[in-house]
Amino acid sequence: MLSRTAESLYWTGRYMERADFLARILEAAVRLAALPARDGAAATAWASAIASAGVSRQFAASARTPSEKSVREYLAFAPDNPSSIRACINAARTNARSVRTALTIELWEAINGAWNGLNDFGEPSKRDDFIRYLEWVKGVSLAVEGASSRTMLRNDAYWFLRLGGAIERADNTARLLDVKYHLLLPAGERVGGQLDYFQWTTLLREVSALTAYRWVYRESVRPWLVADLLVLNRQMPRSLASCQAMIVSYLEKLAADYGRRGPAQRLASARLTQFNEARIEDIFQSGLHEYILSFLSENNGLASAIHDQYLV
Repeated sequence: MLSRTAESLYWTGRYMERADFLARILEAAVRLAALPARDGAAATAWASAIASAGVSRQFAASARTPSEKSVREYLAFAPDNPSSIRACINAARTNARSVRTALTIELWEAINGAWNGLNDFGEPSKRDDFIRYLEWVKGVSLAVEGASSRTMLRNDAYWFLRLGGAIERADNTARLLDVKYHLLLPAGERVGGQLDYFQWTTLLREVSALTAYRWVYRESVRPWLVADLLVLNRQMPRSLASCQAMIVSYLEKLAADYGRRGPAQRLASARLTQFNEARIEDIFQSGLHEYILSFLSENNGLASAIHDQYLV
């Protein structure tokens, strides 16, 4: 496969995963902003959405201030934000069109249908309409993932598409967890209080993990157990450990197809070994925030290694 074809497939996977992630954090911000709390809680919820998306610096440079209107517009529609939902779906469609012959009809129609649907929604101003828009974004993301899983051959095109999604999903989960743990609870609010409980519950809803949490732990929501589920539990498909296992699997499939392992496979395998040896108690003792910052740096390093090995 040509490197430019692999790159387009990889970024199609990343952009569709990112659009889904943005819809989830905006949905959570709407919930958190509506919660009765002390002054400034709503602004904190919208600022946390910007932080979760990793665009705080760009948002500040645009001379916007965190509010429901500005954050909704910036993360969902803004033409000056290359990581908005609209920009991600546009970019996914552009990449997919460039490798149209590598995709099944069903997958192309799912991606192209998402792109066409953007015009049908426009930029909803009412909150209820905006929530329906976010539900639609999550739905088209599921449709794309389902079409790829059910119709594509298990060959290098499929591995690159899914590899991009796994890299992006790991980054997204880490950012969500860090924002809740490090930034979201207002000063003066009690850890373990009602607001803290609601925020952790909202985080679980963001990653569709609330039911899974209850199945695994069978007790009320506790921060260290949420962290355990989203960092180390491989049964949870959005956990960091699960994403890393998927990344290793896809890279090993590519190595088998091409007959050679390289730096990306070795780096990914080493990181998976670290997850096998980790305990959530040790992570909290050394600092969850510091752990996540290290993970994000390593995830970016792995993405660079994949780029250097396959995409150039």
